[in-house]
Amino acid sequence: MAALRPGQGPTTLRRGLPRVKGGEPWPPAIEVEADAVAAAVPADAADAAPADVAVAAETTSPAASATPVASAEPTAAPAAPVAGAPAALRRGLPRVAGGEPWPPATTAAPAAVADAVAPAAAPTQQAAQAPASAAVQTRTAQPTAAAASVAPATETADGAALRRGLPRVAGGEPWPPAGAARVTVPTAPAEVAPAEVAPAETAQQQAVPAAAQTAGVVASTGTDVSAPLPFTRTVWAGRAPRHATTPEREPSKLRPAWPQAIAGLLALAGLGLLAVAGVFLVRAFLSLSFMQDFLAAFPGEYHPAIEVEPGFAPWVGWQHFFNMFLMVLIIRSGLRVRTEKRPTVFWTPRRNPKGKTSLTIWFHQALDVLWLVNGVIFVVLIIVTGHWVRIVPTSWEVFPNALSAALQYVSFDWPTENGWVNYNSLQQLAYFTTVFIAAPLAAVTGFRMSGMWPKKAEKLSKAYPLDWARALHFPVMLYFVAFIIVHVALVMLTGMLRNLNHMFAAQGSVDGIAYADVWTGFWVFVLAIAVIAGAWFAARPLIIAPIAKLFGQVSGR
Repeated sequence: MAALRPGQGPTTLRRGLPRVKGGEPWPPAIEVEADAVAAAVPADAADAAPADVAVAAETTSPAASATPVASAEPTAAPAAPVAGAPAALRRGLPRVAGGEPWPPATTAAPAAVADAVAPAAAPTQQAAQAPASAAVQTRTAQPTAAAASVAPATETADGAALRRGLPRVAGGEPWPPAGAARVTVPTAPAEVAPAEVAPAETAQQQAVPAAAQTAGVVASTGTDVSAPLPFTRTVWAGRAPRHATTPEREPSKLRPAWPQAIAGLLALAGLGLLAVAGVFLVRAFLSLSFMQDFLAAFPGEYHPAIEVEPGFAPWVGWQHFFNMFLMVLIIRSGLRVRTEKRPTVFWTPRRNPKGKTSLTIWFHQALDVLWLVNGVIFVVLIIVTGHWVRIVPTSWEVFPNALSAALQYVSFDWPTENGWVNYNSLQQLAYFTTVFIAAPLAAVTGFRMSGMWPKKAEKLSKAYPLDWARALHFPVMLYFVAFIIVHVALVMLTGMLRNLNHMFAAQGSVDGIAYADVWTGFWVFVLAIAVIAGAWFAARPLIIAPIAKLFGQVSGR
């Protein structure tokens, strides 16, 4: 755009941001004569940096901007400062809410700025525009009181104070260095398009362009202090960046890769070969003469010292079903308690609001109580009826007969036995261990870990630490799992229909031949498995919560 020249006619001042929030751009949309603007700026300054005219007009006081600049009356412009006297700085917004404008009214510009603002031979109109120009120069040269409190100012060659800021590096000196000189970078003059007489809305669109480039500062050492400060990276892309590529799908642990699958198959094949080799070795060992004598002396069972009526009463079958039903759910809930990290449903007893626990733990403990009740009833009934002799050893012959039965099982030459009359010695030891050792041990360790344990019994707690209970409870559960697997396998392999009729239909005979081909016990067993499977899938908070509400308060997270 062309520079402003005398006789050019009226033009429009460049408008900036509003002085107040939501107000009009400042200064107001007014037209001024180019002669007045040209008279207020020296000819060489108008040619070199015409954009400074817009800056000077933008930074004038509200009173001066509201009055046309073309007016040359002495009352329309501030008095010209006296040469050598301190020049008044442009005052801006307050430093604190409700305070005075900053800087204070008594603050004076440096001598170099004052000399540039108020020359002795300046005309009246040039003196009227000088305070605004001085304010623009002072804004880039004079440090505020807050900046002075951070780092001291440095006097430049022309006497103007150069503001020093924060150091470029940690622990360094304020920047720029002491003794840095200020130079003005010359810029090409911007052309100003002639303005046309138009309404205020049109004048806003034809405003003078932005001011010239900011003056660069070069230190006395030759370093360009206008360069940006060094940047130290402190933020990096996280695990899930915005534009991250899709990660490769990890192989499922349930579906191993081909090398793992092949290795697993080879390991199973190796174990199978070892098992087959072990069977042949045991059979060869039992074929020896002294082992034949051992098997004849200890066939795998002995006759109890106390005679007991053969067969199973119907209550034994019901006890067996309830024990199986509760044991499966106890194992399921116990594993759930062990793997549950953040429970979603809680149960609180009515009489103890502080005894809040997860619904899974409550369900596990409730099943334990029912299982113990069923076990106590079973023990009482077998003692009353005399059937305790069938699962409690009454002679030391139980141990060699148990060894004989184990060798016969391993050799796949099943021992001849009829559970309707008597168990073999290996069965008797297994049932005795399960009923009278493993079950009480599970109950004692579970009670120590439960909320029913007395908190105030300090001596008892020291005598029976919680760590001991935790160390024993889980292995006991593993024993029950192993017992169930072996027990069910032997039931199926040593006469499935006959064994199922004994326990689920209360049918059998002394000779062991009758009911060997009856399917009644089998279908009852299938029905029992269906009930247990349904309970397994129904053991969820949606089903358990209404039952738990009968005994306490159920709440969510």
